[in-house]
Amino acid sequence: MNTENTLIGALGIEFVELGKGNVIATMPVNENTRQPFGFLHGGASVALAETVASVGAVQLIDLDKEICFGLEINANHIKAKREGIVTATGTVMHQGRTTMVWDIKITDEDDQLICVSRCTMAVVPKR
Repeated sequence: MNTENTLIGALGIEFVELGKGNVIATMPVNENTRQPFGFLHGGASVALAETVASVGAVQLIDLDKEICFGLEINANHIKAKREGIVTATGTVMHQGRTTMVWDIKITDEDDQLICVSRCTMAVVPKR
């Protein structure tokens, strides 16, 4: 997967594990992912969560016939983070013909919950 010149590359997201229904990715907490007050930006956490769900959904569709897009996402920011690395673990909760629902938990190096998110992916035929 080429992440050069994408949001994935700009945020420093790296994939640790790609499986059928399971994705793990990391993201640094640094100048690219912090808000002006020095904490991990909630939008960066949401971008990480949707990236995990999107890449996970791609593993489960027929790329010759289908494509997927984020349809809805929500996130609860549980704990602030100033530096280090966060890890997002995404698991498919529902895999239907036209939608998928992913559960994403973002934790820190001490396995403390930073953010919990749910993302619905739309699966549509390629045109």
